[in-house]
Amino acid sequence: MFLTNSNKRKYINRELSWLKFNERVLQEAIETSKPILEQAKFSAIFSNNLDEFFMVRVASLKSQVEAGITKKTEDGKTPEEQLKDIRNTILPLLNKQQDHFKNKLNQKLISHGIQILKYKQLNPNQKKWIDNYFIKSIFPVLTPLAVDPAHPFPFVSNLSLNVATIIQDPESHQKQFARVKVPQKPFKRFIRIPEELSHDNNQPLYTSIPIEEVIAFNLSMLFPGMKVRDHYFFRVTRDADLELRDIEADDLMIAIEEGLRKRRRGGEVVRVEISNNLPEQIINLLTTGMDINQCDLYKLDGLMALDTLFELTDLPFPELKIEPYQGKTPTSLTKSQRGMLEDGSIKKEDFISIFDIIKEKDILLHHPYDLFSTSVEEFINQAADDPLVMGIKVTLYRTSKDSPIISALIRAAENGKQVMALVELKARFDEDNNIQWAKHLEQSGVHVVYGVVGLKTHTKIMLIVRKEHEKLQSYFHIGTGNYNSKTSKIYTDLGLLSAKSDFGQDLVELFNYLTGFSKQQKFRHLLVAPVTLRDGIENLIKREIENAKKGKVSFIRAKMNSLVDPIIIDLLYEASNAGVKIELIIRGMCCLYPGIKNQSENITVISILGQFLEHSRIFWFANDGNSKIYIGSADWMRRNLDRRVEAVVPIQEEKLIEKLEWLFDLYLNNTEGAWIMQPNGNYSKYTSNKNRICPQNHLINHWRKNT
Repeated sequence: MFLTNSNKRKYINRELSWLKFNERVLQEAIETSKPILEQAKFSAIFSNNLDEFFMVRVASLKSQVEAGITKKTEDGKTPEEQLKDIRNTILPLLNKQQDHFKNKLNQKLISHGIQILKYKQLNPNQKKWIDNYFIKSIFPVLTPLAVDPAHPFPFVSNLSLNVATIIQDPESHQKQFARVKVPQKPFKRFIRIPEELSHDNNQPLYTSIPIEEVIAFNLSMLFPGMKVRDHYFFRVTRDADLELRDIEADDLMIAIEEGLRKRRRGGEVVRVEISNNLPEQIINLLTTGMDINQCDLYKLDGLMALDTLFELTDLPFPELKIEPYQGKTPTSLTKSQRGMLEDGSIKKEDFISIFDIIKEKDILLHHPYDLFSTSVEEFINQAADDPLVMGIKVTLYRTSKDSPIISALIRAAENGKQVMALVELKARFDEDNNIQWAKHLEQSGVHVVYGVVGLKTHTKIMLIVRKEHEKLQSYFHIGTGNYNSKTSKIYTDLGLLSAKSDFGQDLVELFNYLTGFSKQQKFRHLLVAPVTLRDGIENLIKREIENAKKGKVSFIRAKMNSLVDPIIIDLLYEASNAGVKIELIIRGMCCLYPGIKNQSENITVISILGQFLEHSRIFWFANDGNSKIYIGSADWMRRNLDRRVEAVVPIQEEKLIEKLEWLFDLYLNNTEGAWIMQPNGNYSKYTSNKNRICPQNHLINHWRKNT
């Protein structure tokens, strides 16, 4: 139970709230109205999410239990109790996913000419081809590892799929256990069989077989002279979180590189997925060999590692997918496109520098509807080549492997500009990528720093300093999403392009805080964590409370990824009791209970999942009719408010405020496909209604018609 002194439920456990979010992801996979490859994609996302959850969150809880920590969370649970609840919550979700894949999705795939076969289902010609493929392409890289007194239980790497087999000596009849690791890169999970071998009633099929099936039915080649009695599959998940000391930048890179080497080897085992028919003898061997408990075992009746269903989304069956959406160049920036100038789309005399456009008015970007390449990337590309630009500063949290942003920074440095990039080496699961970028940037003459000791730099900011008429003019971009070309096409994010001088001065001082020994405690307009953001948000909520008590106009509208912070939650409860209407759009974790009488009856929460990942953060406070509205990189979580560098910027121009008001109305009133949170913490999906539409579909159509 979730009890407080007043015997009311106040906080939902964050781990269980996250599992509720991932359950909604799974429900999207099961949604029959979705194209079948879209269902496969959401099922893969569910599995990928769960892998990371075990590697980080479950691993942390298990470490707490092993350390004897019994401190309870705000909802009253010890680490051990949370682990039990997590397991009880996950098991039925896994069963639901397996049932959907085997009995629904797989059948639909077959009906559309796509089939994933087991080895025993192959026809003789297919078996011959697969066996030959095994000999030529797989067999040479395999390493069978026996387990006996001379061979201890082998190390099993993180997220590895394995074949467990029982082999028998035909002379002594002695049985032994052996393990074969299923190779990953460069192999695909599903090996495609040539089309000419896959005809059924003259209908060509896109036929494939899981690689582990190929290995399992060719085990005799790995153990010549022995009899292969049986085989089973198992998959291991290990603790993959990096433990880092708060150390200086040079040492930080070394520490992270060492941490990555340890991660590849893997920490403690936190989960083992096994075939549901695995004999007790092998189960005992696995639990003993990997030093785990029965509660760490998850039995599956079907394919493991369904995150590899992502491979199916690359198949050439456009009719089985949602039509991909390509954003458009913002209307206000069309005359600033050098590419259009080069291809003759606009005349040279009509071309306007992107800086002249931004200086004229602020521009609010909404990706992926607004193209990232012709807005943010064009902004930094023009800066890299503009002779008037003196300096460029940017924070990089996650970026794509072939990043145009990185290329522009390098080109700017080669052009003699002062370029500084703050590369966050501690961006989880992107550490290795960021280390490589940091080294490459440094070698190209870019000044690279790694942020503030003890804090993770999560803010998304870019500052361009240009010399105009013997004066320095600042131009900047502040966004809710990463400088990542790939995710900009599939995440919804907002960004502000502006030349407001006082905002620019805030950013100059923020970058000084990030790169030097500045102890900046105040900013003119920005709310910056961990300095002013928490107090700023709390004071804005308190102002709404006071306005409501005085009968003034008051409301709060907020959109974010997660709401976890208990202090903010308590303030929202207080605001609700004061009569403040609070409308929250929260994609992921929400630890607040909405709609409870005398606690949160004025609070509603919806979660939107769709073609794009909702990633933007917007915070709107009525302020008695003089709206205060912000966008930025921070969720309302302790880590964002207290342990990260974040920046949230106010939107001041009336036309941009109207755009955000329109966007909120769209999300809150046209909620086809949205999930509404119930007072008990569960979610129910809005049912179809002719007056409701999917917000993302509406935005796609709106951009096609109006930009």
